[in-house]
Amino acid sequence: MRPLRTFTVEPNLPDALAPLKQLAYNLRWAWHGDALDLFRRLDPQAWDDCHHNPVAILGRVDQNRLQALSVDEGFLAHLRRVRDEMNAYLQGRGWWRKTHPRDDTPVVAYFCAEFGLTECLPIYSGGLGVLAGDHLKSASDLDLPLVAVGLLYQQGYFRQRLNADGWQLELFPRNDFHNMPIRPVTGPDGQNVVISIPLADRTVKAQVWRVDVGRIVLYLLDTNITENSLEDRHITAQLYGGDQDMRIRQEIVLGIGGVSLLRALEIPVKAYHMNEGHSAFLSLERIRRLMVEKGASFNEAREAVAASNIFTTHTPVPAGNDAFEPWLIEKYFAGYWDQLGLSMDEFMNLGRAEPPGRDEPMNLTILALRMSAFHNGVSRLHGQVSRKLWNSVWPALPQPEIPIDGLVNGIHTLSWISHDMAELYDRYLGPDWHEKPPHAEAWEATRHIPDAELWRTHERRRERLTAFARRRQRDILAKRGAGAAEMEAAEEILDPEALTIGFARRFATYKRANLIFSDLNRLERIVNRSGQKVQIIFAGKAHPRDNPGKDLIRQIVHISRTEPFRRSLVFLEDYDINVARYLVQGVDVWLNTPLRPMEASGTSGMKVAANAGLNLSVLDGWWAEGYDPEVGWAIGSGETYDDLDYQNQVESQALYDLLEKEIIPLFYDRGSDNLPRGWIEKMKASIRRLAPVFNTYRMVRQYAESYYAPAAARWDELTAENLAQARELSRWKDGVQDGFHHVQIESVNDDLPTPAERIRQDGSGAKVGKNVRVEAVVNLGGLKAEDVAVELYCGRLDEDGQLTDGHALPMEHVEQQDAHRHRYAVHMPCQLSGMVGYTVRVLPGRQSRFDTRVSSRIRWA
Repeated sequence: MRPLRTFTVEPNLPDALAPLKQLAYNLRWAWHGDALDLFRRLDPQAWDDCHHNPVAILGRVDQNRLQALSVDEGFLAHLRRVRDEMNAYLQGRGWWRKTHPRDDTPVVAYFCAEFGLTECLPIYSGGLGVLAGDHLKSASDLDLPLVAVGLLYQQGYFRQRLNADGWQLELFPRNDFHNMPIRPVTGPDGQNVVISIPLADRTVKAQVWRVDVGRIVLYLLDTNITENSLEDRHITAQLYGGDQDMRIRQEIVLGIGGVSLLRALEIPVKAYHMNEGHSAFLSLERIRRLMVEKGASFNEAREAVAASNIFTTHTPVPAGNDAFEPWLIEKYFAGYWDQLGLSMDEFMNLGRAEPPGRDEPMNLTILALRMSAFHNGVSRLHGQVSRKLWNSVWPALPQPEIPIDGLVNGIHTLSWISHDMAELYDRYLGPDWHEKPPHAEAWEATRHIPDAELWRTHERRRERLTAFARRRQRDILAKRGAGAAEMEAAEEILDPEALTIGFARRFATYKRANLIFSDLNRLERIVNRSGQKVQIIFAGKAHPRDNPGKDLIRQIVHISRTEPFRRSLVFLEDYDINVARYLVQGVDVWLNTPLRPMEASGTSGMKVAANAGLNLSVLDGWWAEGYDPEVGWAIGSGETYDDLDYQNQVESQALYDLLEKEIIPLFYDRGSDNLPRGWIEKMKASIRRLAPVFNTYRMVRQYAESYYAPAAARWDELTAENLAQARELSRWKDGVQDGFHHVQIESVNDDLPTPAERIRQDGSGAKVGKNVRVEAVVNLGGLKAEDVAVELYCGRLDEDGQLTDGHALPMEHVEQQDAHRHRYAVHMPCQLSGMVGYTVRVLPGRQSRFDTRVSSRIRWA
C-alpha cells in the first residue's frame, strides 16, 4: 500500500549534544580515533549493532541516556575536543592549497562505480571500492580540489551467509539512506536536485545525494525515485547485479549522468579521472556538450576532452573488462551517435582494437584508453601487463612504448592501523607522522621503538582478533540454530598466542585460496607442531555467479570442521571493512597466492605492513616491487608456468618449506624475555621500508602532480578563445593523417664497415664507447619537416633477433634535398658489447605519437 505522505524522523538531541550531528555527517570520523571513541561511548553495544553508523546510533540511543550525557562534563569535554579538531581540519590548508594558493576550486572529478569508505555505507564490493575510498580520504588530507561521482545502490553488494554445507548464499538487505551518513542535495528552492538522463527511448531521473569525506564531497546518483518506471528504479538497486543490459544502463547513468550532475551543480571541473572503465561514457558526453555549446566538430571537441581525461585500469585479463555487443549499443545509443556526427561503425570503433571487426563488441577499457591522454595500471608489473594487453590500441608502437604507466596503489594509513599502533607511532615518530607518510625519514624512528613495546602492542591486536573471531562464529551459529556443543566449540577456536596467518580477499580461482591445502597431511603437521602452533583465518566473498569460487569456500569450511583443523582453521563469514580491519591489524603473516601476473596490485598486504605484520606472497602486484628479504617472504621468484598443476605443486611445496624452515622457527625463537627478537627486527623493517611508500598520501599526490595538474592545464589551453588551440590541433592531425599515406623512408645508411671490410679488419668495426653515424633519406610527400619526428630505434636483440627492448633517439634534420626529400642523421652510442640493432621510423610530430588518432600512421623502415 502506498503511503499518503512520507516524512523523515530525526534524532532529538539535547542542545549540548547538537555537534554530534555535524560530526556524524562527515566521514572524517572514520579515520579519527578520538571521534570513533566518542560515538562508541554513546552505547558500545548499539555502536556494534548498527555497524559503526553514527547517524543510526543517534536515533537508537535512549533519550534518557542522551539527557544524562548532555550534563556529563567528561563526555562534553570529549565532544568539544573532537568538534574543535574537526573544524580545525576543515578550515586548515593542506598540501595542495599551500602549493597552489590561488587555485581552490574543484579541478578534478573522480568517477568510480563503487566507494569503500566505511562499513556503514555498503556501496562497495572489494578492492576497487576500498581503494577509491582511500583515494578520497587522502585527497581530503592533501586538500586537493577534487569532487567524486558514483552511484547510490539501494541494496549495495550482497551480504554473505553460508549454509550448513558451507555453500555461499547471498542476501540483499535494503539500505536506509535516511539513517546513513549521506544527505540529499537540495537546490536554491529547497527541493531535492534531480537530473535527467536520456536512455534509449525515454528519460531517466536520478536524485543527487552527497557524502562529506573530510574536505571532499562525493556525489551519488539514485534512480530509485517515484518519477521513474519500476524498471528504471532498479538501475541503482545492486552493485554489479543483473545482466549486460542492466550493466550498460548503470554505466550510462554513471558516465553520462555524472557529467550532467556536475553541470547541474555548476561545478567547474577541468579534468576527469575514470577509475576503471565503468564510467567511460563520460568522455562521449563531454564531447557532445562541447559540440553543442561551442559549435565544434567531434574531433575538435575530442582534442580538449582527451587531453583532460585520466584513465586507470585495474584489470589484468581481457575478460574482466566491460564490453557490449553491437545490438546493445544500438539499443541505447542509436540517436546518440548522430549528435556526435558519427555513424554506428565509427561510434563502435571508438571501443574496438585495431583493426576493428564489424561484429566486435564495444570495449569500455579501449574507449577510455582512446579518450584519455593519461593512462596507468596500478603497479609496476601491472603496467607491463597492461601494455601487452592493450598493444592493439597502439599497433604501430613497440610494447615498451605503449603509454600506460605503472603507478602503484596505496592505503590510507590512518584508516587501517589500530589505535594502539597509531599511539605507538605518535610516541616514537612524532604526532604528525601521518601527515608525512611519503617521506621515509619520518619512519626511520621505527628503529627506536622498544622491542617489548612493539611486540606487546601487536599481541593485544592478535588477542582482539581471536576474541572477535570467536564472537562472530558464535553469532553466526546462533542465527543458524546451532546446538550447545557447536556453540561451546566456537569458544575453543584459535589461540591468542599462536602464529596467526590471514588470507582474505575475493574468492576467485586465480587467487588460489586452496594452494595451502595441496598436501593436507603436511599442513596438519605444520599447524599442530608441539609448542609451535599455527592457525589460519580465511575470509572473503565469491561473486554470486562464480560457482568455482563458491566451491573453494565450501572446501575450506569442510576442512575446518575436521578434527586436525577444528581449532586452527576458521572461515569468517561476510567479509567487509570491519572484518578486514581486525584481520590486517591482528595477523602475524598475510598470505597471498595469486597466479602471477593476474593480481593487478592488491592492497591488503600493505595494510598488514603498516600494522607491523609480515607478508608471505607470490611476487605479483605490489609485492613484486615491495618485496625484500628483510621485510617478508616470496613464494617463488616470479616464474610463470604453462602447466597449472605443476605450478601449484611447485609453489605449494615452496610455501610449506618457507613455513617449516623459516617462518615458524623465526616466530618461536624466543629468549628469556619471551620476545622473538629476529621476528621483531623484521616487523620494524617492514614498517620502515613499506609504510612510507605504499600509501595513498604518496599515491594521490603522484596522481595530482603527474596527471591532474597537467590535465587541468591542458584543458585551459585547448578551450581558451572558443577552443582555438583544439581546433587548430585537430586540423593539423587531419592533415597529417591524409599526408602520411605518402611518407616513405627511401634509404638508411651508416658508417659501419661493409662485410668485406669487416673480414679484412677482423671485427665488426663497432666498438664500445664509439658512436655509429646513421643517416636516412625520407620522402615526406606533402608534409613539412616540422610535421614529423624522425627517430632511430635501437637496442639489444633477443634470441630471435628482435628488438624487444629498444629505445628511441631523435634524428637531426640535416638538409632538404628537394621538394619532398629530407636527410636526417644521428650518432648512435655503443655502450654495451653484444648483438645490437637499429631501425628508423617517422612519426607525427607535436608529441602526438601516443595519440590513437595518429599513432597508426607511424612509418618504419
